[in-house]
Amino acid sequence: MKLDNTATSRAIWDACPIKSITNTWGNEIYFETNIKVIKDETAKDIVNLGEIAFWVEGSSIAIAFGATPISKAEEIRLVTKANIIGNTSSDLSILSMVNSGEIVIVSRLY
Repeated sequence: MKLDNTATSRAIWDACPIKSITNTWGNEIYFETNIKVIKDETAKDIVNLGEIAFWVEGSSIAIAFGATPISKAEEIRLVTKANIIGNTSSDLSILSMVNSGEIVIVSRLY
């Protein structure tokens, strides 16, 4: 994953390592971080495949890899506008194997 140069991304970087429990919502996983930030100019609710978001209201990193329960047609729609913190070109389809309640650890790789 490549982090963007934003205040939210820097807050996540500074908080690493982050250990949390996953939740799923359609083709999205998200997990709480306890990071407090405000919505910024990157916030949007329809994201592109590979974009990684931060859900401000839930203090959670959200990774959507397909339709969610509120998506229309082929869009990837989050529950609310979320800050975009980075992106990945990795194949995210593997995330479909993640179940709610699993442990996730976000750490820095240099």
